Amino acid sequence: MGKTTLVLGASLKAERYGNMAVRRLRAMGHPVVAVGGRDGFIGDVEVTREIPEGAAPHTVTLYMNAQNQGPWEERILALHPARIIFNPGAENPALASRAQALRIEVVDGCTLVMLGSGQF
Repeated sequence: MGKTTLVLGASLKAERYGNMAVRRLRAMGHPVVAVGGRDGFIGDVEVTREIPEGAAPHTVTLYMNAQNQGPWEERILALHPARIIFNPGAENPALASRAQALRIEVVDGCTLVMLGSGQF
């Protein structure tokens, strides 16, 4: 079983990277929790507008800019994931610093590239 991954910024639009990440993670056997701006489904993964109660992701991968991350920061850190991936355009030095202080691994990278190259 793969690493449970919370995709924050999952989009129902197939051309968006958050959507591609959900599909690629599932194709590679990783359990996915998808949170986005609209309720719906990406394949077999339900997209909700809130992080489900009891979610315990290994990885949080962010597909929203730093400004939009603000309301989510405390919730992300409270999950105590093993790592947070800041995808291109989602870089947030303040959140990264807070995460590192909690011993959460911080990665500035692309989830899709990491999956494709075996670095996930």
